[in-house]
Amino acid sequence: MGSAGTVAELVQRQWGDHRPGLRHEDTVLSHHQVAAGAAARAALLVDLLSADSEPHLGVLLDNTHEFPLWLSAAALAGAAVVGINPTRRGAELARDIMHTDCRVLVTERAHLPLLDGLDLPGVRVLVTDTDAYAELLADYAGAEPGDAVLGEVRSATRMLLYFTSGSTGAPKAAICTQGRLAAAGQSLVDHFGVRRDDVHYVCMPMFHGNAVIADWAPALAGGAAVALRRRFSASGFLDDVRAYGATYFTYVGRAVQYLLATPERPDDRDHPLRLGFGTEAGAVDAARFRERFGVRLVEGYGSSEGGAAIQRTPDTPAGAIGRAAARDDLAVVDPETGEERAAAVFDEGGRLVNGAEAIGELVNRGDTPFEGYWRNAKADAARVRGGWYWTGDLFFRDLDGFLYFAGRTDDRLRVDSENLAAAMIENILARWGDAAAVAVYAVPDPVAGDQVMAALALREGAVFEPAAFAAFLAAQPDLGTKMAPRFVRIVPAMPVTATNKVHRVALRREGFRSTDPVWWNGAGGGAYRPLGGEELAGLLAEYEAHGRTALLSSISPMA
Repeated sequence: MGSAGTVAELVQRQWGDHRPGLRHEDTVLSHHQVAAGAAARAALLVDLLSADSEPHLGVLLDNTHEFPLWLSAAALAGAAVVGINPTRRGAELARDIMHTDCRVLVTERAHLPLLDGLDLPGVRVLVTDTDAYAELLADYAGAEPGDAVLGEVRSATRMLLYFTSGSTGAPKAAICTQGRLAAAGQSLVDHFGVRRDDVHYVCMPMFHGNAVIADWAPALAGGAAVALRRRFSASGFLDDVRAYGATYFTYVGRAVQYLLATPERPDDRDHPLRLGFGTEAGAVDAARFRERFGVRLVEGYGSSEGGAAIQRTPDTPAGAIGRAAARDDLAVVDPETGEERAAAVFDEGGRLVNGAEAIGELVNRGDTPFEGYWRNAKADAARVRGGWYWTGDLFFRDLDGFLYFAGRTDDRLRVDSENLAAAMIENILARWGDAAAVAVYAVPDPVAGDQVMAALALREGAVFEPAAFAAFLAAQPDLGTKMAPRFVRIVPAMPVTATNKVHRVALRREGFRSTDPVWWNGAGGGAYRPLGGEELAGLLAEYEAHGRTALLSSISPMA
């Protein structure tokens, strides 16, 4: 079976295939039933969208079977799905819906309170778990794929408008066409050898690009089944995998760390799972995951924007993501000057020793598949400058051209005039045996630049021992003199966004004045001690003496 040029073609291929294709809790649909359900929803959608409106529908759902059905329906009809984040509230939520010109919003009763009081003129709301919705769909039960379309469905037809998870400002809606999504799915089919008897477990939220582009799309392209978890659950992960017979899953952010933090069981390796694909697990936790669960994790690189691609090859070194894809001309450059950074140098233990010279922003100097943001020319111009696509991500590159992820440009720290990448420090702190999850971020220095602060979530039963932690830091040969955390916050659980990425904005906002225990090492010596009382007052006075108190204005005071 050849590659498809559109997602609509992939949905149409399911017609007549009566193998199990979609599972969610007690619901099991065959591939044929998925195609039939999508055709019915496509016909309904064509009737609901007026000729003069944008062909956009918002989907405000947890990972229920309705989400992939509406993705498939949009593909058949030639419409675009806007993934609506249920953690957004009030005016921000309304802005997301109206900015993307949604004329139909598909939701469920659990999310209806989010819409109370919102001004959504011209938006038709469909509530999937109601009798009215079932009766509405019943009129379209006989539809077949291709019966109802808004116009010619081509590879260039918009398929997704997915909001990027930026930490500041209004989120941007990245455009993904049917051709790009179909190609991404087929690429992963080829890369991972997706089989028709595979089951792709979707536990990351489908309003985010990871779950759709890296999990649902390759299942669709490879003829595999999809199994859904309403929301990610570390404690329910293995039970789901066994119940669904899942063989593949994707992850982002701290999902892997939370899985590793669950109590070990004798049957941890008793499951059909063979592969996990995602980002931000880190080499240390990926090795722990494989040792404990017997599952290989493949770290990838990509985003909803699709502006640059890195391909993993069999000779990719441990810790590296891979090399540039054939179509890309990737370089690691100084974010300010655009000059290429030095090649990475490693010590005998494989640890980076010239991070200050090697780490820079990854750019694509070749043709980019980036398709722009919806009605945001300013963001387009910021992403593509001087003919290059600027990823906003920090990397370093070895002499053989392999690329290593080093964090987001937003996660850079400048300590004593030296630029540091938060992800590099996190990778070192992740070796500490008592840490279940680690986040590193900048807090203002009283005089100039930044200081390093770390939030640590401890493993079950662990207690923070400051002397032991300091000894651990001293034993790390690749921990530079500026990298040791000045402040350490012990959190009961790492705050995360809806996509399981560390909520660094919240951590930075609270800084060192948190209700959680905070330890600090004063002038940078090896001893950590609790920060509070007179020491906190003295530290704040130092900020005031240097006129930098305003930098702490967004930090919440201790209760």
